[in-house]
Amino acid sequence: MLNSIPRSRRRIQHALGALVVLLALVVAPIAAPTTAHADDAPSPGDVGVATRPAGPDGTPDDRTRFSYTADPGQSVTDQVYVGNTGTERQDFTVLATDAFNGADGAFNLLATADSPTGIGSWVTFENGQNRIQFSLDPQEVRLLTFTVAFPADATPGDHVGGIAASVLQEGETVKVDRRVATAIFARVSGDLQPRLTLASYEATYQGDWWNPFGGTLKILYTVDNPGNVALASNNTTHVATWFGIPATGDAGGSTPILLPGSSATYEVDIPGVAQWGYLSPSMSMQPFVDTTDASQVLSVTPVTRDTVVIAIPWALLILAALIAGVVWFVRARRRRDEARAAEWIAYTQAEAAAAAEQKLRVDAGSATDS
Repeated sequence: MLNSIPRSRRRIQHALGALVVLLALVVAPIAAPTTAHADDAPSPGDVGVATRPAGPDGTPDDRTRFSYTADPGQSVTDQVYVGNTGTERQDFTVLATDAFNGADGAFNLLATADSPTGIGSWVTFENGQNRIQFSLDPQEVRLLTFTVAFPADATPGDHVGGIAASVLQEGETVKVDRRVATAIFARVSGDLQPRLTLASYEATYQGDWWNPFGGTLKILYTVDNPGNVALASNNTTHVATWFGIPATGDAGGSTPILLPGSSATYEVDIPGVAQWGYLSPSMSMQPFVDTTDASQVLSVTPVTRDTVVIAIPWALLILAALIAGVVWFVRARRRRDEARAAEWIAYTQAEAAAAAEQKLRVDAGSATDS
């Protein structure tokens, strides 16, 4: 396509493209950090690495990632700009590699030295390899064309990787890999099985024994993606107590994109939960395909799971025990005082009766003598 354009016009386009891409890429890591992955942040005024997708006309576009849909055996050609935003001439390695989720769910790419076995191995640059090396002067950019060749036996579903630009910087003791990448999401047509599961769901209660109203539920849950579609999810956590009464307001949240076959563990805190003795936290997940391409949106079954937590209100139990003890003591003291009063009344009545009887006898004796 570019060969059919006059040389002077191509030079103007390349110059404008270089200016636009350098300005955009200097801002991109700040304005849209989710579009790039950096192993280490560049040193100011020293090393600057940037990438940006380019459209068919060779100018930067608004894509935040490379997204493709194809049948097995098909090929897709695309372009990427690579720029040196630093102050020194740098040797670049641009490579295609595979993505994976870390144990915490973070989106990662294989190390620069590792060889990809998935989509990263499907990509070839101008040299016929899945990586290419060249040098760039400060503020210089290069437009690279690459091809994604979907294997004939590619399995249906999402295959995820990235195009990374890497510069090795000499440190005091080791070399540091300065790297920025743009993700690749490629979907192979066929039987799509979008699915997430909650492999585990546990909760513990943490709070001060003397404050029955200010505790926190710590929820630890593991999400599995046993399907073949990359999915994110919107989550709602609900906490109920006796008879299903809400123990606190619902808490929202989200799970970032989990790749097919991946598993990740997350933790969420629910504050302001009182010690009701019985608590039943539950989570509802609504998985979705994180894309702006309407053709890739899929219907996914929601996921729900709950558990039971015992949160004993020790302060209230101790207070209740103290109140019960005081009430028992007061009642026992009252019963004892009442018993003593009854005994005293009976005693005084008996004494009065005896005195009266004695007086009657004395009076009777005096009458007899008379």
